[in-house]
Amino acid sequence: MAEAKQPRAANIFDVARLAGVSHQTVSRVINGVPNVRPATKERVEKAIAQLRYSPSPAARALVTRRTRAIGLITPSVTTYGPTSITMHFTMAARAARYSVDSISTAPDDPAAVRAAVEALLRQRVDAIVMVVADLAVLELARGLDLGVPLVVTSSSATRGPHLVSIDQYRGARAAVRHLIDLGHERIVHLAGPTTAADAVERLRGWKDELAAHRLDAAPPRHGDWSAASGHSIGLELDLSNASAIFVGNDQMAIGVLSALRERGLAVPEDVSIVGFDDLPEAGYLYPPLTTIRQDFEALGRMTMQKVLVALEEDQQLTEDTPLPTELIVRRSTRAIEMA
Repeated sequence: MAEAKQPRAANIFDVARLAGVSHQTVSRVINGVPNVRPATKERVEKAIAQLRYSPSPAARALVTRRTRAIGLITPSVTTYGPTSITMHFTMAARAARYSVDSISTAPDDPAAVRAAVEALLRQRVDAIVMVVADLAVLELARGLDLGVPLVVTSSSATRGPHLVSIDQYRGARAAVRHLIDLGHERIVHLAGPTTAADAVERLRGWKDELAAHRLDAAPPRHGDWSAASGHSIGLELDLSNASAIFVGNDQMAIGVLSALRERGLAVPEDVSIVGFDDLPEAGYLYPPLTTIRQDFEALGRMTMQKVLVALEEDQQLTEDTPLPTELIVRRSTRAIEMA
């Protein structure tokens, strides 16, 4: 017995015949080209549904000059913030049916970032997203004119239409205000690297909140975001007049907690500590860490939404308000006991 032939898949000409239009009109409807009359568009869409027609992605790319691919440039670091942003943006892009072509570069090398941009443009990506951790790279990104939409996730006191961010500055102020509300007046700061955009904004928030309460700010110390740097600085940090430490991220706070135990100091009985990021492990430290939570999932969605506005709605990008943070109070902070 001869095998039954599989039915032929419908093509664009079949749709055109059923709808009573030209195949060019079908192409315009499929690709969202304007100036198709509503009644005609409705006939084409009904024909597509009836025939179960699925246009070739390659053919659509030729018509729209789009590849449905987004270039993503990320810093080659393992810290919680950049890796979380990358993960959640990639998930949001895939949910919108876009692929992501990723390139990692040294976090503080503008030349390497520029080379990555050029490589992605040669691959004909529809847009480029940059996760920026370094001030020099952020300055480079602000000056780029690529011919495709560019969206940058970074921290900055200067906002812009292409920038999406979480409000590091107000998060830092909330951390310091929490300590001040508990009665702490001498709050030292272990900051991140001097060239890190997040660190600059958190340091600025620490200074401004102390100034708002007319409290002195001792010179900050700078780590490299790692627990090891928090530990080494924590061992030598002058706490003779301090009752609290605002640490620039949770990983350094882990190192500080270890160092203080080695020095015979108890947290929070002798020193209160607030971190930043709310690592998944932060609630299981000893003691559980008071910290500032960032919504990286919302940032990933917001970044992709900005890409979609530029690509699919063909609109100029507008300035967005940075996403808020949340103070998570645990047992690493306590009120000063009044004499």
